[in-house]
Amino acid sequence: MHTHVLYEYPLNEKMRTWLRIEFLLNQLNAQLPLSDHATALHFFRNAGDLLDLFERGDVRSELVKELDRQQRKLQAWVEVPGVDQEMIATLRQKLKASSSVLLAAPRMGQQLREDKLIALVRQRLSIPGGCCSFDLPGLQLWLYLPQEKRDAQVSAWLHSLEPLNQSLRLVLDLVRNSSALRKQTSLNGFYQDNAEDTDLLRLQLNLADELYPQISGHKSRFAIRFLPLDSEKGSVPERLDFELACC
Repeated sequence: MHTHVLYEYPLNEKMRTWLRIEFLLNQLNAQLPLSDHATALHFFRNAGDLLDLFERGDVRSELVKELDRQQRKLQAWVEVPGVDQEMIATLRQKLKASSSVLLAAPRMGQQLREDKLIALVRQRLSIPGGCCSFDLPGLQLWLYLPQEKRDAQVSAWLHSLEPLNQSLRLVLDLVRNSSALRKQTSLNGFYQDNAEDTDLLRLQLNLADELYPQISGHKSRFAIRFLPLDSEKGSVPERLDFELACC
């Protein structure tokens, strides 16, 4: 049985931001509960990165626009023969509900931004070794609080991000499922194609080949060059089969 590696590449700035937010939200939950210095710093570093992303653009309005766009796309399927009308109606209702919740939610990351502990740690993260116990005695004290008290505080932080999390997961699930993976072949380690109305490339390679894709592109065209993990001893076959979805 072959093991495959799935790669994703965004073809516009909004998708690039959404994938980064998804990555950071997953990282926030990756090492819970926060039981020691290492797991706490992992959490606070990703929380700080998430706040930095929120400050670079209006994530909420872009997501609301996408939720509306996905509703219109689903509406176009209503009159297509053989389409599961109940599923379409359910998805449209989910999109509408997510949009309402997102619009009613406070400013993105507001609770994290106003928290004094997160602010203290965030100030020190850019300094090499700047989060030692003598730099952040407040964090040291927090780590000695009862686990259930820390868990309750972390849960409140994460709950404040839930409107974003739910909307983003719904949008990305619809984008990813909008196109199936199909077999393609590269010649001499190179492949290119058009990408009209494409937000995201999804590419699957056989792990045994030990190759990875170097992708460049924008909203109308993309190119892929396959490179060996071992740049000195590895090689790329003349013809390489892989799977690609333009979503």
